[in-house]
Amino acid sequence: MHCVSRKYSVMMVSFCQGALLLSLAAAMAVYADMKVDCGPDFVTLMWTESRPQADTSLLRLGNCFPTSFSAGEAYFYVDLTDCNFRRLVTGDALVYSNDLTYVASADSYNLAFTHPVVCAYERPKDWYATIYDPVFKTYSLGDLQFNIGLMNDDFSGPAESTRFPLGSIIPIMASVVQETHQLLLLLLEECVAATTPELYPESTMYPIISNKGCLLESVSSRSKFEPRQKSSEIRLSLQTFTFAMGEAVFIHCKLLAWDPNGLDSTKKACHFVEGHGWELLDNLAQSNLCDCCESKCKSRRQRSVASEKHGMLHKAVIGPFTITDVNS
Repeated sequence: MHCVSRKYSVMMVSFCQGALLLSLAAAMAVYADMKVDCGPDFVTLMWTESRPQADTSLLRLGNCFPTSFSAGEAYFYVDLTDCNFRRLVTGDALVYSNDLTYVASADSYNLAFTHPVVCAYERPKDWYATIYDPVFKTYSLGDLQFNIGLMNDDFSGPAESTRFPLGSIIPIMASVVQETHQLLLLLLEECVAATTPELYPESTMYPIISNKGCLLESVSSRSKFEPRQKSSEIRLSLQTFTFAMGEAVFIHCKLLAWDPNGLDSTKKACHFVEGHGWELLDNLAQSNLCDCCESKCKSRRQRSVASEKHGMLHKAVIGPFTITDVNS
């Protein structure tokens, strides 16, 4: 069943396949028409532009380019798991949200704009939150599948909210699903917070994990790595920090799947424990591997598994989420 769209001065409401789409119209909408179809696991969007000088190739849905475009139209056909769609489970609804943006060129007369797009589905009665639910960002690399996401307090399922008061704990879990590889240990080599889903040279960043696996935030907060349940998972309890308060925050991480017997100063998970100093998550007896967290953890000159055929290093993004003032 196709969407039936009605255009109003400030809102366009579309009903499609039992899904409700609410799209708050920007001022630019008076010059264009947007039709959206919320499919069971995909979204189609058609943007029809009346201004002849507008360049429809500059439209983006999340981080996706148009599937096709012409002088007056841009068409998107995308999966809900792509294009940085955000998923929120709330009450009886599964809500997917994204932004349609126009990136104006320097010599353009048209102003840049952002147009929110939200698809809300009735939550299936037999739906239960699981560790590998699609709420997680999933990345495939060779025969490895990486997952990362925000968790609830006991790490038993995805977070029910993406708003975290300052000082509270953000539970984060990453995992790697392996098919034919030998047993692998998952590590977080680097994580930084930013206000954009992609990192640019001019991006403002807040370091969380650096120096090849050192949890910097554990030095001055309650942040820590949690005991492992299995080698292919790593759990992080991250205390919220004063960065981009009230704004959308993304955490960019480098995930490393590694030989459990090959730990060294550049392949490790270290956090600072008050009264004890830096400790290695996986073997306290080898905590000397964390000594370089106060200086520079240097790579050894040897062949890296990460550079071999399938590769073991991958970049991933968590978010967006919001850090709120406890008094707000």
